[in-house]
Amino acid sequence: MSDFSAPTFRIGFLHPRYLHTWLGVGLMYLASWLPYRVQFYMGRSLGHLMHTLMKRRVKIADRNLALCFPEMTPANRAAMVKENFANAGLALFETGMAWFWPKWRINKHVTIEGLDILLELEQQGKGVLLIAVHSLNLEIGARGLSEQTPGVGVYRPNTNPVYDWFQFRGRMKRNIGVDRKDVKSMIHYLKEGHRMWYAPDHDYGRRRSTFAPLFAVKQACTTTGTSLLTHAGHATVVPFSVVRERRLGQYRVKIDPPITDFPKEAHAAAVITNQAVERLILRAPEQYMWLHRRFKTRPEGESSLYERI
Repeated sequence: MSDFSAPTFRIGFLHPRYLHTWLGVGLMYLASWLPYRVQFYMGRSLGHLMHTLMKRRVKIADRNLALCFPEMTPANRAAMVKENFANAGLALFETGMAWFWPKWRINKHVTIEGLDILLELEQQGKGVLLIAVHSLNLEIGARGLSEQTPGVGVYRPNTNPVYDWFQFRGRMKRNIGVDRKDVKSMIHYLKEGHRMWYAPDHDYGRRRSTFAPLFAVKQACTTTGTSLLTHAGHATVVPFSVVRERRLGQYRVKIDPPITDFPKEAHAAAVITNQAVERLILRAPEQYMWLHRRFKTRPEGESSLYERI
């Protein structure tokens, strides 16, 4: 079925060239044991520093907001970008929480709303394609959900083998990992009635994509993988979001009702998918990953939306 094998520890990981990786992950581990309030303020402080230093990313985030919400004033955009970077700094600490916290601490901070929806579909023997967006706190939300109901995680290997080993161990504690290029295995797991996490909100390039509206951008490059996996895997599409609700560290995973009559035609499916993506983002737009070039791929003949950035 799949040639994918989980990353395993190798003696070569102890080579000095990976020292920076060991130090970085070691700091993540140590920081994860700090009280949440301390991590919260350290993370946001780091984010403010990132906002000062990462000028190009600041411009990209501002441009994305201007494209999606043209009615937003420059002052409001600037305030949201600043808050977005504070959340991006916190995301580094939330990743450590997701990878290293024990189950009891995860359950203390993460609540699940709508879990009965997944359990009912499980009783019916239906595979579920869980649609998520790249919220900055997705790591801790996905860990919280997996503690209640494990599933299949679509996995993108990291080029750094040491970090890749840590990343896999952190993300796949209770889940099955499948390479993002292994579509055959994804379809197999869905047919077998598994739940699979899938994030169709980024620009993945022209291959297997179409152009569909996303907020005020009329033609956003959108993967057609959602339609392929749903219909080839006989799966039900269920959106879910992760929102940090209070400054004291409560994360709410909200599972939405299934999308009924999900289109088979790729473009129509992309339109419906992006409508779901919009709803998920709007629950906490300041916690979404605006720092990437979401609209970098344009239709033939159109100029870049990120000129001079």
